[in-house]
Amino acid sequence: MPDTVFRTTDLAEEGRDLALRWSGRVSLTVRILAVNIIALLLLAGGFFYLDSYRSRVVDNRVSQAAREARLMGEALAAAPADRDALLARLAHDTGARIRIMARDGRITADSRALGVRNFVLQDPDREGLDQRIARFLDGAIDTVVDAERPPLYRERTDPVEWPDVEAARRHGIVAATVWRAPDRTPVITAAARLPDRSVVLTANNTRSITRTVRLERFRLSVVLLCVTIVSVLLSLFLARTIVRPLRRLARAAVRVRLGRAREVVVPRLPSRRDELGMLARALSDMSLALRARIDATEAFAADVTHELKNPLASLRSAVDGLGRITDPALQAQLIAIVQDDVHRLDRLITDISEASRLDAQLSRAEFEPVDLGAMIEGLIAQREARGPARDVRYRFVRNGATPLVVRGEGARLERVFENLLDNALSFSPDGGMIAIEGRVEDDDLILSVEDDGPGVPAESREAIFRRFQSIRPEGEAFGRHSGLGLAIARTIVEGHGGAIAAEARPDGARGARFVVRLPAAERG
Repeated sequence: MPDTVFRTTDLAEEGRDLALRWSGRVSLTVRILAVNIIALLLLAGGFFYLDSYRSRVVDNRVSQAAREARLMGEALAAAPADRDALLARLAHDTGARIRIMARDGRITADSRALGVRNFVLQDPDREGLDQRIARFLDGAIDTVVDAERPPLYRERTDPVEWPDVEAARRHGIVAATVWRAPDRTPVITAAARLPDRSVVLTANNTRSITRTVRLERFRLSVVLLCVTIVSVLLSLFLARTIVRPLRRLARAAVRVRLGRAREVVVPRLPSRRDELGMLARALSDMSLALRARIDATEAFAADVTHELKNPLASLRSAVDGLGRITDPALQAQLIAIVQDDVHRLDRLITDISEASRLDAQLSRAEFEPVDLGAMIEGLIAQREARGPARDVRYRFVRNGATPLVVRGEGARLERVFENLLDNALSFSPDGGMIAIEGRVEDDDLILSVEDDGPGVPAESREAIFRRFQSIRPEGEAFGRHSGLGLAIARTIVEGHGGAIAAEARPDGARGARFVVRLPAAERG
């Protein structure tokens, strides 16, 4: 019972460890795709990184525009005589539109009026489809990241409407402002005050920033598309190599459970050396073992039916005869037959019951150290106390001083040697000798039981361990043995991790030899 509770608790804990809450209801294929798509979404986050990159570039350009405005103001103040030529040259070199505003707001100089038309705003209605898509993506990403939207750039006649001009005039500082052109490209204006309190105003349409961001976004889109295609193909490959074999194994397991086919072929996947291959081969071996167990159960049921029919037929015949015969001597003989048949049935049913429950009982047994030497000595003492049967003697020899201790269930192991001694006794001649020898060899404990009987033919040394298989000595009354003794002994020994076999005697003498090999208990 403690082992059963322990195993049940382990299985419950293991089930909780392997339990999946919401994801356990989703197909494995969908989960593989979802994991890869999440990774792609992380890669798609690069689009939002581009917005922060654009903001840093714009900030740098604002600082650059403020410096340029300050330097232009100093240069224009130093060369008042040739101001128009210097203004045109500065506009040409910096790519900006430069204007000088007097204190009353009038424009006293303008690079456009001097022929430098490098500041041109694009009309978005005249651009192609690719630029419209690019502007749409710009707006969508700005909306998602909640980017600050600059005011729309337009020409102003009143200096007060230029915040950087007003700041430069009033406070004498270099001020800059970011605007938004109709085509969503940034426009940067900067203003610096001249010594005569006029203001130089520069305006630069920084399309290069927008082109750079859009180019990087296009490259990232291409990379994302390629990675998406590869990821989907890899996901489908994983689904094919993982989910498809699992489904085949599941269908085969269902067929095994339903028992619709006598021989259900569970795919073994021999070419796979991974966990799925191990699972496939384990399921295949399990189905074969299950089929062998079912076949053994069916054969056992058929053998039981056959073995029960013989004593039942004899019993029926004797009972029918009792109703017709009046001779007391014949009636006594029939009653003796009835009693013998009842004893045969009782012994047979007892052995059958034990043989059928043995595997289950051994799987639940709690093993403990068992001294087989002391056990065998006790069995021999009991038999000698009852009186030697047919003057058969027993001899027990220990080779070595190591105790003959194994881990197991004492009652079951005692049944093994009871059956072997009974078997040896039934074949031993009158006055014969049954020799038991025990020794420890490496990590195994080996016990042998020898008799002086006719021995076991080489071709029958494996068959005698099958259920209801028996080679009985001449002269023994029929039905005294069920043919299950050696089968029960093998089941018990194998349940303890050992082996039992019939061999010829090593000294070449006449007789049978049964060898039991069990794992020796660890010596502490």
